[in-house]
Amino acid sequence: GKTVSVRINGLDTHYMYRDVVDVMEQAGDRLDTILVPKVGVPADLYMVEAMVNQIEMAKGYKTRVGLEALIETALGMANVEAIAATPGRLEAMHFGVADYAASNKARTVNIGGLNPDYPGDQWHFALSRMTVACRAYGLRAIDGPFGDFSDPEGYNAAARRAAALGIEGKWAIHPSQIALANDVFSPPEKEVTRARRILEVLKEAEALGKGAAALDGKMIEAASERMARNVLVVSEAIERAGQAAT
Repeated sequence: GKTVSVRINGLDTHYMYRDVVDVMEQAGDRLDTILVPKVGVPADLYMVEAMVNQIEMAKGYKTRVGLEALIETALGMANVEAIAATPGRLEAMHFGVADYAASNKARTVNIGGLNPDYPGDQWHFALSRMTVACRAYGLRAIDGPFGDFSDPEGYNAAARRAAALGIEGKWAIHPSQIALANDVFSPPEKEVTRARRILEVLKEAEALGKGAAALDGKMIEAASERMARNVLVVSEAIERAGQAAT
């Protein structure tokens, strides 16, 4: 089946408490994660987790609901490493570009994408920092929305920039963006084939007592093996999900 996640209202609103209570009491046994917006400090997650803990125990749920943090403020980015290190239910972080831009008083009114007044990708630093924090603490890193759903090329380019940093996925705020995201974040067959070849060549080199080898005129070694395995992990997970859906 598909992952079911609910985005609650932020802790800075009077709706958050009721959101957690209602969704957990009525559907907590069918829920995978809760997405917590505008996480600024670790205590924000502790508060939601305390509520989830108590409701799970009170209802006798056998499944565990995870938490995902939406990093979309200057405070959240300033504390992103501490938030990532929060013990407990945290599974992933998402980058919320629109509120992040507003929080930083960035001179843009677009939701994601390139800014003609900025050389390169305006959001590169923020995405990269969040991704490093996620990898350091075993979390998944997800990019947020691209607002112009009439611009598939722009979405595709933004998704590819995110994927190059190690981001695992990107929000789709319109049905037309779903296929684009799946295409970008699914390793192409050429990449999968090369990853398998890297493992084969390195295994042959290891049998000869060598720590490195050459493939297509390029050096490959232990780091190449880890990168290749990353590609295959994603490819095999997608294949398993496809088999489960049929």
